[in-house]
Amino acid sequence: MDQEEKNAAVIRKLKENGYRITAQRKRLIRVILENEYSSCKEIYFAARKEDQKIGMATVYRMVQLLENMELIHKEMVLRL
Repeated sequence: MDQEEKNAAVIRKLKENGYRITAQRKRLIRVILENEYSSCKEIYFAARKEDQKIGMATVYRMVQLLENMELIHKEMVLRL
Protein backbone atom coordinates (compact mmCIF):
# COMPACT_ATOMS: atom_id res chain seq x y z
CA MET A 1 0.00 0.00 0.00
CA ASP A 2 1.55 3.30 -1.05
CA GLN A 3 1.29 6.62 0.79
CA GLU A 4 -1.76 7.89 -1.13
CA GLU A 5 -3.63 4.65 -0.50
CA LYS A 6 -2.84 4.83 3.23
CA ASN A 7 -4.07 8.43 3.37
CA ALA A 8 -7.23 7.52 1.47
CA ALA A 9 -7.89 4.53 3.75
CA VAL A 10 -7.59 6.66 6.90
CA ILE A 11 -9.81 9.40 5.44
CA ARG A 12 -12.40 6.83 4.36
CA LYS A 13 -12.42 5.33 7.86
CA LEU A 14 -12.90 8.76 9.44
CA LYS A 15 -15.79 9.54 7.07
CA GLU A 16 -17.40 6.18 7.82
CA ASN A 17 -17.35 7.11 11.49
CA GLY A 18 -18.95 10.49 10.90
CA TYR A 19 -15.91 12.77 11.13
CA ARG A 20 -15.60 15.84 8.92
CA ILE A 21 -12.53 15.83 6.73
CA THR A 22 -11.03 19.30 6.83
CA ALA A 23 -7.93 20.49 5.01
CA GLN A 24 -6.14 20.61 8.36
CA ARG A 25 -7.06 16.99 9.13
CA LYS A 26 -5.91 15.88 5.69
CA ARG A 27 -2.61 17.67 6.21
CA LEU A 28 -2.09 16.12 9.64
CA ILE A 29 -2.93 12.63 8.39
CA ARG A 30 -0.41 13.01 5.58
CA VAL A 31 2.29 14.33 7.93
CA ILE A 32 1.66 11.55 10.47
CA LEU A 33 1.76 8.79 7.87
CA GLU A 34 4.75 10.13 5.92
CA ASN A 35 7.38 9.65 8.62
CA GLU A 36 8.08 7.99 11.93
CA TYR A 37 7.73 10.27 14.93
CA SER A 38 8.56 9.65 18.55
CA SER A 39 6.18 12.26 19.93
CA CYS A 40 3.23 14.50 19.18
CA LYS A 41 5.61 17.42 19.53
CA GLU A 42 7.59 16.20 16.50
CA ILE A 43 4.38 15.88 14.49
CA TYR A 44 3.41 19.38 15.59
CA PHE A 45 6.68 20.91 14.39
CA ALA A 46 6.52 19.04 11.07
CA ALA A 47 2.91 20.14 10.50
CA ARG A 48 3.64 23.76 11.48
CA LYS A 49 6.19 23.96 8.67
CA GLU A 50 3.25 23.58 6.27
CA ASP A 51 0.51 25.35 8.19
CA GLN A 52 1.19 27.90 10.93
CA LYS A 53 -2.44 27.66 12.09
CA ILE A 54 -2.13 24.07 13.35
CA GLY A 55 -2.06 23.99 17.13
CA MET A 56 -0.58 21.48 19.52
CA ALA A 57 -4.04 20.56 20.85
CA THR A 58 -5.18 19.76 17.31
CA VAL A 59 -2.24 17.39 16.87
CA TYR A 60 -2.92 15.66 20.19
CA ARG A 61 -6.62 15.27 19.37
CA MET A 62 -5.87 13.85 15.91
CA VAL A 63 -3.29 11.39 17.23
CA GLN A 64 -5.73 10.30 19.97
CA LEU A 65 -8.56 9.91 17.45
CA LEU A 66 -6.41 7.83 15.09
CA GLU A 67 -5.21 5.70 17.99
CA ASN A 68 -8.76 5.19 19.31
CA MET A 69 -9.78 4.03 15.84
CA GLU A 70 -6.76 1.69 15.83
CA LEU A 71 -5.31 3.35 12.74
CA ILE A 72 -2.01 4.13 14.47
CA HIS A 73 -0.27 2.96 17.63
CA LYS A 74 1.66 5.44 19.75
CA GLU A 75 3.78 2.65 21.21
CA MET A 76 4.99 1.76 17.74
CA VAL A 77 6.38 5.23 17.03
CA LEU A 78 3.15 6.51 15.52
CA ARG A 79 3.11 4.27 12.45
CA LEU A 80 0.10 2.92 10.60
